[in-house]
Amino acid sequence: MIPFYPYYGYETKCKQEPLTFPPQHQDRQPGLEYKMNPLPISDNPAYKGSGKLSGKVAIITGGDSGIGRAVAIGFAKEGADVVIVYLYERQDALATQQMVAQYGGRCLLIEGDLRRPELSTEIVRITLEHYGKINCLVLNQGVQFPQTSILDISNEQLEDTYRTNIFPHFYLTKAALPHLHPGSTIISTASVTAYAGAPLLVDYSSTKGAVVSFTRSLSLQLVNCGIRVNAVAPGPIWTPLTVSSYPAEYVQTFGANTPMKRAGQPFELAPTYIYLASDDSSFVTGQVLHVNGGVMTET
Repeated sequence: MIPFYPYYGYETKCKQEPLTFPPQHQDRQPGLEYKMNPLPISDNPAYKGSGKLSGKVAIITGGDSGIGRAVAIGFAKEGADVVIVYLYERQDALATQQMVAQYGGRCLLIEGDLRRPELSTEIVRITLEHYGKINCLVLNQGVQFPQTSILDISNEQLEDTYRTNIFPHFYLTKAALPHLHPGSTIISTASVTAYAGAPLLVDYSSTKGAVVSFTRSLSLQLVNCGIRVNAVAPGPIWTPLTVSSYPAEYVQTFGANTPMKRAGQPFELAPTYIYLASDDSSFVTGQVLHVNGGVMTET
């Protein structure tokens, strides 16, 4: 059962108390979903597929949990087969594979470090061997290491954040592009921080700004090939990355500063990715769609 999430109204009588989480922290990024309390909600039983992605094959990086898991489930409901790329979170990945199978989708798991360019070549090779084609890339991997001052961002952290959050966009796109045909789509996960900024996430936010520019520039390069390139910019979403990034006390009020006074759940993002991967968005490219609980952004 999907819980009811109240919305914060602008009239006094509609004021709503913020939703909070139990304090918790995990020591390793990008975190493990099965250890979270409460578990993120990745599947909305009320969402019924209608074959919008029937016969398509999608590669989803960071697909083991969080937003990636919700996208994998949503794609399966719409008839797609998926390839999930994950770093080390095998238990989460196996759970996602099971969920995809429940909706009739095939789900191939690939473990590896996307910071290595050669992994992207392997992902494409394995996908073609198993499914024979690639129709959609969902570039969703990411890490973040909050720091109160730019002086505390080490050279190692800076390089790690960039090599994780933006370099694989280039690696995997380059590896897959020769096999993408007209009608294919590339969808990146950006962030509200690319537009609103985030004082604790200077390096992370700048990589998400790079994702936005990557999306716009690549869309112009590939538009004449019939390949559409778009992105989704989530606000605060309840995922393993949250509990592995912030102190337990910060997690408790995560998302409470949005107009809706709560964090989003992964399932609330999945329809946006389905829209961008399907023919419903056939006249949409180079765009970033904002799913952020009401935060106003300059696009």
